[in-house]
Amino acid sequence: MYIVPEKEIAGLMTREAAFAAVEKVFAAMASDDAYNFPVVREAIGHEDALYGFKGGFDRAGLTLGLKAGGYWPNNLEKRGLINHQSTVFLFDPDTGKAKAMVGGNLLTALRTAAASSVSIKHLARNDAKVIGMIGAGHQATFQLRAALEQRPFEKVIGWNYHPEMLPNIEKVAAEAGVPFEAVDLPGMAEADVILSITSAFAPSLLADHVSPGTHVACMGTDTKGKQEVEAELLVKASVFTDEVAQSISIGEAQHAVAQGLIRESDVAQIGAVINGTNPGRTSADQITLFDGTGVGLQDLAVAASVVDLAVAQGIAIEVDF
Repeated sequence: MYIVPEKEIAGLMTREAAFAAVEKVFAAMASDDAYNFPVVREAIGHEDALYGFKGGFDRAGLTLGLKAGGYWPNNLEKRGLINHQSTVFLFDPDTGKAKAMVGGNLLTALRTAAASSVSIKHLARNDAKVIGMIGAGHQATFQLRAALEQRPFEKVIGWNYHPEMLPNIEKVAAEAGVPFEAVDLPGMAEADVILSITSAFAPSLLADHVSPGTHVACMGTDTKGKQEVEAELLVKASVFTDEVAQSISIGEAQHAVAQGLIRESDVAQIGAVINGTNPGRTSADQITLFDGTGVGLQDLAVAASVVDLAVAQGIAIEVDF
């Protein structure tokens, strides 16, 4: 079995490699060549933590495994650690033997950013110029870096529950040579693309805040009860997701479906757009929304890529197991 420690991930996985892995696995899912297992996610009654498992099997890539981990909200303040902690485990699909254990923290950030970036590539207007950020935490910086590579954005606007954190994304914008402006939520109407990456349980972005033709990527809702945008926005939008079952149960679509505003059949897989079996955006004034719930296959795809690179470069630790 190979071990690839967390400290080695940054030197192995790039945004470009993460994007390619995620785009490929989304396409495989839509072609029924890969499928995710049911998600287990629970409040453990200790440190206010949410802990769970996401796994799946990619028949095309012969990748089998799971990611174990979750959200420890007190980590940063108490221990100086990031709040999201995870590890990816890969298994040999031919024998069931453990194949690899891979640090999952940076990989989770990169694959989540890659997912929204894939949605921008396939759903946002080609002439998008202004990108809006809702959220300014650790993950938001990864989201913005990846998103800025998908269109020639000329301006970044941002809002956060805690405004003192906005310099996090302002710095990323500055690094890319793009001006930044802090706005209130109605100011998001200026954006051609909006990325929401919060851990909220009440909506911040309302339907009236979103202009015709905007692409919205909701990347923070991955648990029952979480909600980043008003349910009515999903009525106005063409809704796409990584996996429909997760979208309507633990993703942003859970609320619109529960209220009877949309049906399961109104939610499409983004992999179908990638494969060309769904047209995706069909007009310049169409609002598109990507419900990025985060699927286990994303984690497995980027982890498998990292293991291959680590073995090739002699970085992977090999142990008998």
